[in-house]
Amino acid sequence: MATQPISRTIERIVRGVPTSDGAGVKLTRVLTQDLQRRLDPFLMLDAFGSDKPDEYIAGFPDHPHRGFETVTYMLEGQLRHRDNHGGEGVLAPGGVQWMTAGRGIVHSEFPEQDHGMMAGFQLWLNLAGKDKMCDPGYRDLPVGTIPVVTTAAGVTVKVIAGETQGTVGAMTRATTEPIYLDIHLPGGAEFEQRLPQDHNAFIYVYEGAVTVGDPNGTGANAPRPAQNGEMGILANTKGAAGVVIRSKAPARLLLIAGRPLGEPIAQYGPFVMNTQDELRQAVTDYQTGRF
Repeated sequence: MATQPISRTIERIVRGVPTSDGAGVKLTRVLTQDLQRRLDPFLMLDAFGSDKPDEYIAGFPDHPHRGFETVTYMLEGQLRHRDNHGGEGVLAPGGVQWMTAGRGIVHSEFPEQDHGMMAGFQLWLNLAGKDKMCDPGYRDLPVGTIPVVTTAAGVTVKVIAGETQGTVGAMTRATTEPIYLDIHLPGGAEFEQRLPQDHNAFIYVYEGAVTVGDPNGTGANAPRPAQNGEMGILANTKGAAGVVIRSKAPARLLLIAGRPLGEPIAQYGPFVMNTQDELRQAVTDYQTGRF
């Protein structure tokens, strides 16, 4: 008789650190630099949300990146992107901007509004050493281009990257194989997602509360809760084929997973390479206008 697949559970709860970036935009840094090795290939996750214009209106003036990808997901509000390679677009509610910095890009992000709510997330996804000097690129994914799946239990899943319930997401990446799902659970619902066993994974709850794990699990495999504003790092449990998430009341969360690169991480602000020499070269290239 086949055994029931084991669900990952929460290894650790992390609450984000309030900070500011750009020209003073207020945000919460959820995935911080000290977690980069544990959550390889992910480098950073910022959550932002404010209806006070003075907390976001100054935006992010021109700044450089090299060596990784940024994934910006907008929940509310509008943000305009411009870069020095001709990329430009307005990120609207429900849309995603997937930018590959590669060998170098300089871009800006400014609100297309002077009032109202501005809310969303920015995720940094590392590039393998062999890809860090690839051509930069920018892809705008309007809300209508991102697949949405509704399960029999009434759970709605926006499939930004990866695959769920037989539906392939808007983006795929061969090396890191990221999974990026925005999950909306009604009260009393259950959602199960398969996860490759070698992927690092985490959830971020941004509305309500959920419980993660096999309801019959005990000890280290017992289900554990996560609440609004908390990131739950999912344990890399041997034999676990996925994760089971439940909610007593309506809840919304991100489920993010990816294949670790297992490479050295050398970071200096907006540059992420493998060695200090590569970092120094990145700074020199930027200062001499080679981006």
